[in-house]
Amino acid sequence: MNKLLLATAATALMSGAAFAEGHTGDVKIGIQLGFTGPLESITPAMAAGAELAIAEVNAAGTLLDGAAVTAVRADSTCVDAGAATAAAEGLVTGEKVNAIMGADCSGVTGAVLQNVARPNGVVMISPSATSPALSAAEDDGLFFRVAPSDARQGEVMTDVLVDRGFKSVAVTYTNNDYGKGLADAFQAAFEAAGGEVTISAAHEDGKGDYSSEVAALAAAGGEALVVAGYTDQGGKGVIQNAVDTGAFETFVLPDGMVGDQLVADIGDALNGSFGQLPGTDSTGAETFLTMATEAGFDGTGAYAPESYDAAALIMLAMEAAGSNQSADFKDKVMDVANAPGTEIFPGELAKAIELLKAGEDIDYVGATALELIGPGESAGNFREIEVKDGAIETVTYR
Repeated sequence: MNKLLLATAATALMSGAAFAEGHTGDVKIGIQLGFTGPLESITPAMAAGAELAIAEVNAAGTLLDGAAVTAVRADSTCVDAGAATAAAEGLVTGEKVNAIMGADCSGVTGAVLQNVARPNGVVMISPSATSPALSAAEDDGLFFRVAPSDARQGEVMTDVLVDRGFKSVAVTYTNNDYGKGLADAFQAAFEAAGGEVTISAAHEDGKGDYSSEVAALAAAGGEALVVAGYTDQGGKGVIQNAVDTGAFETFVLPDGMVGDQLVADIGDALNGSFGQLPGTDSTGAETFLTMATEAGFDGTGAYAPESYDAAALIMLAMEAAGSNQSADFKDKVMDVANAPGTEIFPGELAKAIELLKAGEDIDYVGATALELIGPGESAGNFREIEVKDGAIETVTYR
């Protein structure tokens, strides 16, 4: 073989090795959630859910022929788009993550998508961003969410209220993409069902006093107050003031308001209030709860199961593509999430990887009875809850 052919062969061999290392080497997944901010009390269980899936795959040791997966945490703050964007830049350009499990709140998720994920071609799978506006966001096929849109939650909340006999409500919402999107979706659904929204008014997070907001809500009246806010922030402040002044006795709690800390902070006055958050009573949900308990965290926490599913989808899509590069595996996310194929539940990620290696299809059902529709988002299942005797209890599933 002449020197030119030898050099060409050596170059090709090195290029092939570099390609293999770049596409099937070790994996980094960013876990971007609100470790500080208005949802910080529910964030630990969310992060633990994602990291439980990662630990399961690492224990198998078979992803991409032995790749080790590392979780890298970053703070979204939930509400500060600038801080969330900077943190995501650190994940992508500093830590060189292959994908982001996150972000969590809708506004910061949109900011990270447009300012970091799209420019760098990085897949994002959010466990909890629910704004209807994200359904139409330009995403270059990189963005998915395992939580249903608030367009769906608005319909479910309407069903809950109608079934309980409520005909009029006041609405307060946190003044951002999540709050406004949910408030608008709910009002449209509730009025279409014959209900009356006496007032729909924004509140700002971070205030020490919500007396003026509650006074306006009380003046408008209503049989209950819908609080589309955050459990550790303005939503809690509005409820506390309403309780202190006797403005309302019953509060309707959407997903961002469902948390044990809120119940502990408000106390007995919250008994009888109710609401909904994504959830299912499927076989996978039960298995996940058992796994979470064994791992030492609360699997019933809001969006903990969705976080497990989001991380699992990232890794299974990588295996399906035979690559850890977003450009390669982004088109496999919908494939592994939906039928046809062998159904995969929590605790079966090693089985899923082996099936994919064998060229077989899988249908990832996961902890949330997951089915991705349309623009890569969950079709949606909800858990109706009520506060009874100082605890959050499940009423039914919808």
